[in-house]
Amino acid sequence: MCNQNDYDVTKYPEGNAHEDIGAVINSIISDIKARQKDRDANEGGKPGAVIYIPPGDYRLRTQVLIDVSYLKIVGSGHGFTSSSIRFNTPTEELAAWHEIWPGGSRVLVDLPPEAGESDASGAAFCVKRTGNPRISSVEFADFCIDGLHFIDDGSGQDDPENTYRNGKTGIHVASANDSFRITGMGLVYLEHGITIHDADALAVDGNFVAECGNCIQLKGMGQASRISNNFVGAGYRGHSIYAENYGGILVSANNVFPRGASSVHFSGVVRSSITGNRFHSFYPGMLVFSENCCENLVSSNHFLRDREPWAPMVKYDNGRDDLFGLLRIDGSNNSVIANHISETIDVQFIRPPSEKPVIIRLVSGRGNYIANNHIVTTTEKTDINAAPNSACFSTQVGALLSTENLQTLDAVSVLVEQASLRNTVLDSGSETQVVMDRSVNAFRGTPVPVG
Repeated sequence: MCNQNDYDVTKYPEGNAHEDIGAVINSIISDIKARQKDRDANEGGKPGAVIYIPPGDYRLRTQVLIDVSYLKIVGSGHGFTSSSIRFNTPTEELAAWHEIWPGGSRVLVDLPPEAGESDASGAAFCVKRTGNPRISSVEFADFCIDGLHFIDDGSGQDDPENTYRNGKTGIHVASANDSFRITGMGLVYLEHGITIHDADALAVDGNFVAECGNCIQLKGMGQASRISNNFVGAGYRGHSIYAENYGGILVSANNVFPRGASSVHFSGVVRSSITGNRFHSFYPGMLVFSENCCENLVSSNHFLRDREPWAPMVKYDNGRDDLFGLLRIDGSNNSVIANHISETIDVQFIRPPSEKPVIIRLVSGRGNYIANNHIVTTTEKTDINAAPNSACFSTQVGALLSTENLQTLDAVSVLVEQASLRNTVLDSGSETQVVMDRSVNAFRGTPVPVG
């Protein structure tokens, strides 16, 4: 320890951080509480502390329970690397790799399987405190939380490492909280990366949360929070970014990878913004508003949907067909403005067969404003019998960069169901591309060039 409120897990006199960093951090928190008892000493009294995790591997066999405010747990490197690529690479190829595991300041979640009966019980770090005021200003920064392996979940899949299930959570906040920050973290191979209940003024910025069953989840209810500048990518069964019963969320400048069941799913969220993100998906249902989401802004985002090109993952999907909608909205007075939406998929992979894919689908609610969206739908003939490529990076980048030999794909740009009324759809599809009752909705079609 450099001073009484500055701790290094490798120098703390109790326990062995490399063998069980959880027990060491819990002991440090107990020391903080024992020393910082005065609630009001010279207009202060409980300054909190910093716990430093140097670069290295640290097994976590005991859950960390945080019940003090003003605590920062910080490392010296998020250490992220793809575990999915490693587990789907032949053993003979791995022999030539420079490294095979995540690094940096790395916490290896080694909780027993029975600990994962709930998100909280299987969490490496659990934040929980009752009473007033709400726990405040807890920060996680610049270290890696690694769930190590996924497990056989009884679904009959031939490779347990692709189930995205292991009962493990990286960070679970169970109590109402204020001004938390999660920055510069790397979270990988966890069933739940970050799950936070009842947040106020939360910042989740600049993290790498990927190859988790679910990545970032805001639950309970909350307000005025930000999810920005993250690299995010869930598995095919879970959400990359999820929020329920929140108001005033800002989701901006994130790069969301393609295998999540959804890129963003809002449930009962109001008066929030999704702006300036890049979303990529292999499945329909990239953006889902459910349970009457109202007065949200979706603007200046890039949406891309194409087909999974990497051999080990081709057989998985999120279970939705192409009539579900790339963007699906249940709610009122939402604005979907000035987005670029691309779908590139061969007609032989459209489900149900011979149907037109739906891009924006208004399911229910009223008063939604859909305007000036550039929707590009194309198809490129591929050989359905061709063997998919096994090289993840080159295959995915090659598919992403391919724009040659594309032909227009007939699609429904906007579908307004009868349960959704008094909407306005402007310049987001031509007369033939927008399906709606024009006696109860307003419409102006995108002009179609002649010739």
